[in-house]
Parts: sequence; C-alpha cells; structure tokens
Amino acid sequence: MSQPPYATELGLQLCHDCGNTCQLGDTDCPRCWSALHARKPNSIGRTWALLVGALILYLPANLLPVMYTDMFGNGSESTILSGVIEFWRGGSWDIALLIFIASVVVPCIKFFVLGLLLITVQRRSRWAMRERARLYRFIETIGYWSMLDVLVVALVAALVQLRALSTIEPRMGILFFGLVVG
Repeated sequence: MSQPPYATELGLQLCHDCGNTCQLGDTDCPRCWSALHARKPNSIGRTWALLVGALILYLPANLLPVMYTDMFGNGSESTILSGVIEFWRGGSWDIALLIFIASVVVPCIKFFVLGLLLITVQRRSRWAMRERARLYRFIETIGYWSMLDVLVVALVAALVQLRALSTIEPRMGILFFGLVVG
C-alpha cells in the first residue's frame, strides 16, 4: 500500500498567514503577499516548549482553587475536582461527568496525543499518516471543550452577583487552567 505524498513532493506549500496553497518556489503569497516558508521555523521546538509548559501549568490548574463562592455568609473555595465531587454528591452526576471529562480527561488525552504526534513528526515517521492526521483533527475539535471550565466560571461570576446574598469570584486556578488549554 502506497503512502500519501508530502506537500513538498507535490510542489506545494501553505501560507502561514491566510492558509492559501501556493507553489513551492513562490517567495510571497499571491493572496496576502506575506513571506512563504515550507515549514514554520522551529515549529517542533516551539511545540515541545508549549506542550511542556502546558504540562507544568496543569498541576496548579488542578490544585489551586478555581472559584470562591460565598452564599449567605458561608464562603468556600473549590478546585476543579472538588467541584466535580460536589456535583456528584449533590446528585448532578451528569454535570459532574461533563466537567470531569472536559477538565481532566480531554487535557490528558491532548497531552498524550500531541506528545505522540510530536515524536512521530520529529522522527520523520511515515507510520499511519492518515490516522495521525485524523488524530490531530480530533484533538483540534475536542480542544474547544477544554475551555468549558473557564466559560462556566466567567458566566457564573458575571450572572450571580447578588451582592447582599452571594458572591462568586474566580481564583488563580482558573487562570492556570486557561493558560493550559489556551
């Protein structure tokens, strides 16, 4: 079974600004006139740096409180996992499961798959190229669900501001979580 060709083998390259497909010999994009490169300079090194940085930021994102809630004078801070446990104990297992999948499972899957893709690209492997492309697209699609916690905290903090009765404020954990998934 023959492997699909690389873009360079077909004499093609993409503009990194507008996404236009251009001929390999072109120096400027005919659509937006930006400089063309066959590959983004240092893309593998930059991607490794971003992946390692996200892994490092993932620890405080899960250990630090993401939200402070004060209802009728009873204040408490909650982390992502304590929020999942609280929803589960409260009988909202569906919300707990959704938050757990979006906040813990999806980022872990992204870390593993991106590491796998980086290793295979760095080794110039031609193994399972179509499957790896599908994996990349899958990771890109599910990546948007990782921002669910940031969105929930922002919405709840904006909507539930009844100063006399309750206060909800974001905490440092949500900043780290936004940095991990952003």
